[in-house]
Amino acid sequence: MRIEPTLRALDDGTRLRILRLLAHMELAVGELAQVLGQSQPRVSRHVRILCDAGLAERRKEGSWVFLRSLIAPGAAPPLADALARLLSVAEADDAAFAARCGEDRRHLAAIRAARGSQAAQYFARHAEEWDTLRSLHAPDAPVEAALGKALGAGPLGALLDVGTGTGRMAELFAPRSSHVTALDKSTEMLRLARARLGALPAGSLDLVQGDFTELPFADAAFDTVLFHQVLHYAQAPEAVLAEAARVTRAGGRVAIVDFAAHEREELRERHAHARLGFSDEQMLGLLTGAGFAAAPPVALPGTPLTVKIWTATRQPGSGRVTRGAATKAPA
Repeated sequence: MRIEPTLRALDDGTRLRILRLLAHMELAVGELAQVLGQSQPRVSRHVRILCDAGLAERRKEGSWVFLRSLIAPGAAPPLADALARLLSVAEADDAAFAARCGEDRRHLAAIRAARGSQAAQYFARHAEEWDTLRSLHAPDAPVEAALGKALGAGPLGALLDVGTGTGRMAELFAPRSSHVTALDKSTEMLRLARARLGALPAGSLDLVQGDFTELPFADAAFDTVLFHQVLHYAQAPEAVLAEAARVTRAGGRVAIVDFAAHEREELRERHAHARLGFSDEQMLGLLTGAGFAAAPPVALPGTPLTVKIWTATRQPGSGRVTRGAATKAPA
């Protein structure tokens, strides 16, 4: 990182706003254009300048381009750390800049809330046929067998099934768990899960309505956290995995079943996918950033999509700062 191109890149109010938006999350360039109220070509020009200066980097996903910041407190080189602290102090001290950044974050939240509402409507419409829809791209049986093998032969302890849908994963792994908590944002999905899981022993299951970006559980509450074909619905998967880390005990595990990175753009519109799968490199970065130590992934090639299984162990004393116990809200 060189000081002259860095300072030239910072000499623009729009680019400063972009860096503050990127301080805590990866964003699509299209999202930035909406938030900033500028054309996508103009925003792309700002993005190019930031990337050329080493302040950010692009990642292409189908027809979308995502951007993430390369400066952060504690980052190497030291200049990246200093720039991150400078921008944070600037927002704290400059009232006008702080107001603009705050408005940008509120606008972004509104955009994402609208998308979340669209996804919720999709799940409500398709709840009854969810198991069939989920199996359109990969047969369930081999994926379930591979997931069971990836989790090992031992007990799973307290299991959290995030985005349980109709409850299939909770049903499958309940015999290996001391207790199962099945969470979903959709009340329609939880209704179907309740019917499916009604035969489980009393006291061994909780059905909970909640959002995977703000899990309604205490810190270190679970031994195993499972995401089965769920993470591709996350607009900010890093935030979702940070929450997963918070509720996972040290030495506990997370298992993620999802698609390998692909180019099936129609899944965004037809099936509410926010992400077109994940590369191994991307998933390693997400897991490591959340405080997990990743195991080698398992691939199950399919036509046209490949399913991947990523597992990782929660490292003690790492990951997101805890936010304390929350109240569980049974559905």
